[in-house]
Amino acid sequence: MTRAVFAFSRDLRLSDHAGLAAAARHGEVVPVHVIDPVSAARLRRSPRRAAYYCAALGALDGALQARGSRLIVRRGNPGQALRALARAVGAGVVGWSCGYDAKSIRRDRDLQSTLEEAGLRALPVHDAPAVPPEDSAAEHSRGDGYRAFVPYHARWRTLIPPADAGTASFAPVEIASEPLPVPEEFGSHAHLSEPAGEDAARAKLTAFLAGPALQYGVARNVPAGGETSRLAAALSFGTIAAREVVRATCERSADPFLLTEERTSLKLYLRSLAQRDFFLQLAWYNESLAEEPLQAKMRGFAFARAHRHLDAWRSGRTGYPLIDAGLRELRATGWMHPRVRAIAASFLCFDLGVDWRVGRDEWDHYLTEDDPALAAGNWQWIAGVGADLAAYPRIYNPLKQARRFDPSAAYVRRWIPELAALPDAAILEPVLGRHERQMQLPLFGGSSYPAPVVDHEAAARAFLERYAREVRAPA
Repeated sequence: MTRAVFAFSRDLRLSDHAGLAAAARHGEVVPVHVIDPVSAARLRRSPRRAAYYCAALGALDGALQARGSRLIVRRGNPGQALRALARAVGAGVVGWSCGYDAKSIRRDRDLQSTLEEAGLRALPVHDAPAVPPEDSAAEHSRGDGYRAFVPYHARWRTLIPPADAGTASFAPVEIASEPLPVPEEFGSHAHLSEPAGEDAARAKLTAFLAGPALQYGVARNVPAGGETSRLAAALSFGTIAAREVVRATCERSADPFLLTEERTSLKLYLRSLAQRDFFLQLAWYNESLAEEPLQAKMRGFAFARAHRHLDAWRSGRTGYPLIDAGLRELRATGWMHPRVRAIAASFLCFDLGVDWRVGRDEWDHYLTEDDPALAAGNWQWIAGVGADLAAYPRIYNPLKQARRFDPSAAYVRRWIPELAALPDAAILEPVLGRHERQMQLPLFGGSSYPAPVVDHEAAARAFLERYAREVRAPA
C-alpha cells in the first residue's frame, strides 16, 4: 500500500484533522514530528509553554500507540529531515498543517521548495482555523482576505458549522526515532496544573458547554464572574480542532430550552472563535503583521521602546489594581482574563506610550498558548494600528473598567493580597485607597501597594492630542 508522511506541528491530535485526512487520501500515514529551530526558540521563551507542549506531544504519541503506530521524532531542519524520512519509508507525499505567523510561513515555503526539488509532493493544509483563509476570502472583492472584522464575521457565519475533517489510518513503521522532548530540553522546570492532550481538551470543552458557556456573556467581561473556555493553549497547539469547538457550540445553541441570554452567550462565544479565525487570515495575507502596523497611516507614528514605569507594568505594580491583578495572574498561571488583557495592553500603549511589540514580547515569556499570529493581531487591534478601523484609538480607563467589571474587587483581592483587607471603595479608588493603606500600615505592616504611576486622564489626553496632531491632521 502507498504511504504518506505527515508532520505534526501545532496540531497535536488525531480526530477532526484536516492535514491528516488530506495525507490519508494518499495512503497509510507515517506520523512524524520535527523539532525545528523556529519552534524550539518559541518553546524556550516560556517555561509553561514548553511543559504544555511536551505533555501534549506525549499524549499524541500515546494515542498513536493505541492505534498500533507511534510518533517518529526528529530534530533539525524540517526539509532535510522529512525528505530523508519520506525516502526511508517509501512515501511520495509529505503533508503538514500551515503556520500563520511570518516565521512559520517562511519555514513552510522553504519546506515546500525542498520537498518539491526532491521530487516529492508537498501537501500543506489549513487546519488551525475553523474556516480556512481561502474559503472566507473567496467572495471578497480582491480575494486577499478581510481587514475589517464586521464583514468578515458576516461571511464567516455563512460557512459554519464546518464539517468534520476526518482522520487517518497509520502505517506500522519500524524505523528509529529520536526521544520525545522533555521540558528541560527547552530550559523549563515548569509543572502543569492540568493535563494536556486531545482527551483533556475535549473534556474541558464538554464541561464548558455544559454550564459556564451559558454565562459567557458575563464571564468574558467580568474576571470574577465565571469561567471562559480556557481553550487558548489547546487551540494553539491543536489538541482540539477549532472546527470541533464551533460545531459543538452550534449544537449547544440548538437546544430549544435555552433562555434568551444563554443563547446570546453562545453567540458571543462563536463570535470570539470567528475573531480568532479573522486574525489568522489577517496574518496569512499580511506577512509583515508581526513587526509592521497594518494601518499605513500608523507606520510613521513612533511609540516608545522604554519607559521609566515599564518595569512597574511588567511586575504588576502600576498602582491600578485591575491592571496589576491581571499581570500577576499572567505570571502565576500563564493566562490572563481576556477583558483584563485588553485593559492592561491599552495602559501600556496609551498611558505609557510604549510600543505594542514590547508588550507582546513581554507576555510571550509567560503565556502557555503559542499563537504568534493571534498575538500580533490582538496587540495591533488594541494599539490602534491594526484592523480596528475606529477613527481614534480605544483607550480604556482602568478605574472605570474596574468599577464596571470588578465592582466588588473580588478579582483584585485574589491576585493582590496586600489589598485584600481593604474595603471595596478603597481598592477601586487608588487615591482613597492609598490613604486607607497608610492608615492601616501600623496595624498590618508588610510591603505597601504603590500609588498610580501616571495620571490616566492626563496621559490619555496627551496621547489623543498627539494622535490628532500627527495622524488625523490634514496634510
